[in-house]
Order: sequence, then C-alpha cells, then structure tokens
Amino acid sequence: MSKQTRERILETSLAMFNAQGEPNVTTNHIADELGISPGNLYYHYRNKDDIVEQLFARYEAQIDQALLVPDDRLPNLEDVWMQLHLVFECMWTFRFLYRDLVDIVSRNRKLKQRFARILTRAATSAADVLKGLAHAEILRATPDEIHATSENVLLVTTFWLNYNAVRGARPDPSQEDLTHGIYQVMLLIAPFLRDAERVHLNTLAQAYRR
Repeated sequence: MSKQTRERILETSLAMFNAQGEPNVTTNHIADELGISPGNLYYHYRNKDDIVEQLFARYEAQIDQALLVPDDRLPNLEDVWMQLHLVFECMWTFRFLYRDLVDIVSRNRKLKQRFARILTRAATSAADVLKGLAHAEILRATPDEIHATSENVLLVTTFWLNYNAVRGARPDPSQEDLTHGIYQVMLLIAPFLRDAERVHLNTLAQAYRR
C-alpha cells in the first residue's frame, strides 16, 4: 500500500504540475486531490522539491533513452525523425519541466546541474547525428555549421513550449504544438541536405503542418 501511495502521489503531482504549472501547486493541493492528509504525503516525500526531484529522475531516464544514436551504422533521416519524436514525447510527458524550467532550476541547484548535463548530452547527440549524415553524404555542412545547427536544434527544442505560450498560440500546450516543433527543428536541417533528401524531408514534413 505504501508503494502504491508513493506512486499515486507522483502520478497526481505530474498531472497537476502539467495542468496548472508547478509553481501554482502546493503539497496541500496534491494531498487534497488524492484525499489524503498532508502528514501522509510528508511521510512519503519530504516536501514538494522532493516530488519534483523524483519526477525529474524519471524524465532524465526517459530523455537519456531518447538521445541514443545508432552506434553500428551511419544515421539517416528516419533516425532524425525517430529521435525527435522520442524527445518531444518525453517533453510532452514532463512538460511542466520545460514550461517552468527557469523557476525550477533557479531554486534547485542540483536540478540545474542535472539539466545542464542533459543539454550538453543533447547537443553532443545532435552534432553526432549531423556529422553522421555528412559522412553518409546525405548532408553538406562545415564543422562550424554542424556545431551551430546542433545548438539551434537544442535551443528551439528546449524553449518551444515557452515560445508558443508567449506568442499566445493557445492557452495550454497540446500535442499539435509538439508536432509543429518537430517540423521547425527538421527545417533547420533542410538547407544542408542534398537535393533528393531535401525533397524527401519536405514531403514528410507536410504532415506536421496540418
């Protein structure tokens, strides 16, 4: 029962953080939603930051898997699509981390360091994929262009939800917003593709504009 309660607290907290924003949800709100006492919640988690750290650990494990790249062959465009899908699906599951990122890392130094590690790994992964595409002669780009493009991919991906919120695209993020994000990231790569692959990419990308 104790394990089930711990899991219910995490699941409910994630849903509430995603729906209302992490700064707007207190442990009392979580306890009320679950129909348990605050004392019962504190028996399982010391405070809200403890809950956030546990959710971050789950996010970290999922994003690490999403950032894996083939190590036994050169990458292709389908690998790029798949990696972006996995990354954006992870972002959707833990979207409060991205929407409230600055607030969360500003008050939790440990999470700031861990998120910085994820950003470093994501940049390295993006650069490795682009280098692999160049080696496979799917993409033409200088080392400096690959470095800058991988940084731009990371920038657009990390702040896509916040960008949409600020420009007033819709009051709450939706999975449609995420597919548009994938489209924008893919078009960062398009100018460097060889002609046939560029046509192929633009054909595939149309599905993300609907």
